[in-house]
Amino acid sequence: MKEEKSKLIRFDWAMKNILREKINFGILEGFLCALLNDDNIEVVELLESESNQENSIDKFNRVDLLVKDGYGRKIIIEIQNNYESSYLERVLFGSSKVIIENMEVGKKFKEVKKVISISIMYFNLGQGKDYLYHGKTEFKSLNDLDNLILKKRVYKKEEKKEKKKSFSLEEKNIFPEYYLIFVGRYKDIIKHNIDEWLFLFKNDRIKEDFSSKNISLCTEKLDLMKMSYAEKKTYDSYLINEAIREDVISSAEEKGKKLRNLEIAKKSKSIGISVEIISKLTGLSRKEIEEL
Repeated sequence: MKEEKSKLIRFDWAMKNILREKINFGILEGFLCALLNDDNIEVVELLESESNQENSIDKFNRVDLLVKDGYGRKIIIEIQNNYESSYLERVLFGSSKVIIENMEVGKKFKEVKKVISISIMYFNLGQGKDYLYHGKTEFKSLNDLDNLILKKRVYKKEEKKEKKKSFSLEEKNIFPEYYLIFVGRYKDIIKHNIDEWLFLFKNDRIKEDFSSKNISLCTEKLDLMKMSYAEKKTYDSYLINEAIREDVISSAEEKGKKLRNLEIAKKSKSIGISVEIISKLTGLSRKEIEEL
């Protein structure tokens, strides 16, 4: 087994502070190439929208980037650390908002650009065993379930300038697509290129034999030991604040659970259920139940 390389900084920190710089776009490109299974993806620029601007509420729990790639697509990359019951609704709203924000007034609808939403999540959502899910819009016949294929005319640039009539037909692919990555479900088994990136997200390390495009750049750009003293100090403060935040959330969840159990115990006691059974159901002590 190949040895793991040195400890790397957390990817959410990298997205917020390092990967926004053009010189480091190669790391984003490598991740996108692996996920979308296309080695030709190029990150052209990072865009600003209302969804990824600094905001004390929005940024409390997530980090996101809005990327424009060489195909003209808008790609949202978001890291979410804690459970959010309406997460999918927010993801849908976010992708729709990006479409609207990037559609100039007066432009024809055919100018709408495709949006891809990528969520890197450190919590479970819904019922499923896999760690990677892909969602997209398809039109299927109600009778024989065949797909409706919509095509568009595509002219070569030089032909368009010369006003030639020849063109090719390509399938229209305009609806948003969604990728949900559940880091906690990943079992550290490498089967695909994207698994190497999942290993990085989960363990803050890569292995010597990893070969996914540009993943080796992480060793150079995200190496904790190569950070300056000032950078390390800022990074340490970030980790401390994250630990405090998670402790606050965990404490609130525990308090809520305790209050629910007390309410269940109180109602159960009022209808004559024994203290022993209530204790087994709620985890409360005999003393706590008798004092209700």
